[in-house]
Amino acid sequence: MQGLCGLNSRQINHLHNNAQVKHIIGAKPPTAPAGLPAARLVEVDADSAGQRLDNFLIRHLKGVPKTHVYRIIRSGEVRINKGRVSADTRVEAGDVVRLPPVRISDKVAEKAERPAPAREFPILLEDEHLIAIDKPAGVAVHGGSGVSFGVIEQLRQARSASKFLELVHRLDRETSGILLVAKKRSALTHLQDQFRERETGKTYLALVTGAWPANKKVIDLPLHKYLQADGERRVRVTTADDPDGMRSITLVKVRSTVPARAAQGLPTMSLLEVTIKTGRTHQIRVHLASQGHAIVGDDKYGDFDLNKRLQKLSMKRMFLHAWRLQFNHPASGERVQLIAELPPELADFVSPA
Repeated sequence: MQGLCGLNSRQINHLHNNAQVKHIIGAKPPTAPAGLPAARLVEVDADSAGQRLDNFLIRHLKGVPKTHVYRIIRSGEVRINKGRVSADTRVEAGDVVRLPPVRISDKVAEKAERPAPAREFPILLEDEHLIAIDKPAGVAVHGGSGVSFGVIEQLRQARSASKFLELVHRLDRETSGILLVAKKRSALTHLQDQFRERETGKTYLALVTGAWPANKKVIDLPLHKYLQADGERRVRVTTADDPDGMRSITLVKVRSTVPARAAQGLPTMSLLEVTIKTGRTHQIRVHLASQGHAIVGDDKYGDFDLNKRLQKLSMKRMFLHAWRLQFNHPASGERVQLIAELPPELADFVSPA
């Protein structure tokens, strides 16, 4: 169609709809209820192109619960180029997204006005496509579930000039080690596809109680996620016929044995290289504990009495570290291998002076 070159079909329909609406006599734009801001129109830029609508909204509607985000999509309050859409619609560069007025609690609003403190993290690799950081233990990767902010919010504050920073994958708050952040949407999509298709190599270092049998190299047990009465998320090994069970495969190699320290009340321990072929929630922690060798310092699935003794010896964290990550670079396609050595508090514990 002459004069419309470069526009997608959704944008062309938007222009047609606009022309029709202008001729409606007496039409008035809807007004927001008292106390609410007016609806906003946001144009999608190139960096956001290809993103799912729900993720686009979560980024723009700070502090709005996800359940409410999905509700306003289903109700038709969110529009793209004035047309109704679904949560999995992909936004395109140049699309105009209508963001309806939303009400959030005073507490959430106050929190949104207090940005996360800016923080940089140790860098293992950085280029124009991605950042690989060495995440310390005790820091969540993102805010939520009682956590005001995490790595990604702090990194965005530290790099306010960066248009795009998104987590490629996640690590438990208690786990240290390699974490990837994408600097372009194309890199995010490419890397997440590799994680989903199990084309990455993810190996952790874990210290467990007892002497791990050298011939126990593969754990292939399904896992089942559930919520406790207090709302805490937990995972357990289940049976193959459990409809909610997810097949989970973990490979284990013994790196070294740490002798018992009777004077300190510590048993024999094993330092393991653990490679996961599937990325289930708490997979390593639950699989190792199911074999009678819980991770040292694990406050959910570990030996709680031992953990108390370890805290008195200044070992106050879980001994699980994302040590090695292999992936194909999103731009060059070259195979990349990253190594994050054990942080001092873990290295010193297994190799005391």
